[in-house]
Amino acid sequence: MTKRQTRLFFIVGTLVFAGIFVGLTVDSHRQFGRLTNADLITADVSAGKDVWHDNNCINCHTLLGEGAYYAPDLTKITQHRGVPYLTAFLEDPSRFYSEEQYRRLMPNPELTDREIEQVLAFLDWVSRIDNQGWPPRPILVTGSRFAGVEAGARTADAASDEPVALGQTLFSQSPATCSACHSTAPGVQLAGPSLAGIGTRVATLLAEGGYGGSATTAEGYLREAIVQPSAHLVPGETFSAEGRSFMPDNYSQLLTDEQVDHLVDYLLTLR
Repeated sequence: MTKRQTRLFFIVGTLVFAGIFVGLTVDSHRQFGRLTNADLITADVSAGKDVWHDNNCINCHTLLGEGAYYAPDLTKITQHRGVPYLTAFLEDPSRFYSEEQYRRLMPNPELTDREIEQVLAFLDWVSRIDNQGWPPRPILVTGSRFAGVEAGARTADAASDEPVALGQTLFSQSPATCSACHSTAPGVQLAGPSLAGIGTRVATLLAEGGYGGSATTAEGYLREAIVQPSAHLVPGETFSAEGRSFMPDNYSQLLTDEQVDHLVDYLLTLR
C-alpha cells in the first residue's frame, strides 16, 4: 500500500466511523425521553435529585453503574426493598445495620420527612429507566450473597422439578429478586427474615397459633406472604412498622399467578 493509499484509507475510515458515531449519538438522543420515562419526571423527582447531590450520595453509591463502589448500587433499590423499608432506613440507618457486625455503617443523613419522600421519588424514577440490562451485575445490598451458600439452595429430590427450577430462578432474578432481601442460610437475616426451612416452619406456625392471616395451608401462607405481605407480620422491628410490612406490596402486579405458584413450589422445598 502506497503512502497515498494509506492516507486515503485513514481519511475514509475516519469519516465512516465518525459518521457512525454521530448517527448513533443522534439516535440515542432521539430515544432518551422514551428510555428514561421523561414524562414521569415530576417536581418531587427533580427535588429528590437535588437531595441526592446535596448529600453526596454518589460518593458511596452507584446509579446505573456510575459512582463509588463502597456501598450498594441503588439503580433498582426501590424495587428490591420498597418505599416503606427505605423510608424507615433513611430515618435511622443504625436501626437496620450495626458497625460492629457489618464493619461499616451508613451515616444518618438527617433528612426531613419531605426530603425522604423526594429522594425516594427520584430513586423510584431511576429504577424505571430502561437501562438495557446495565450494569449487568449490579451490586446488591451487602450480604445478599454468602460464600458457600447458593441463593437458591433446594433439596436434591427437587432438582428436576421444572416449576421448582423456575421458582428458584425467580427467587434470585427479576422481577421477584427475593434474594436481595431474604437469605436461605439459617440465621442469616437481611432486610427480611431468613427463609431457611420455611417449607416446614410454616406448617408449625399454622399448627401452633400466632398467625394473623387467613391461610389454612402452607401453600396458602406463602402465596399470601408474597402478594399480601402485611396480612401476617413476622416479629421483628426491622421487618415492619405501624402494622405494615416493609416488604413491597406490589408483587401481585409484578408477577403472574403462575410465577407466584412457581415461587411457592420452590419455597416449599426449603426444609
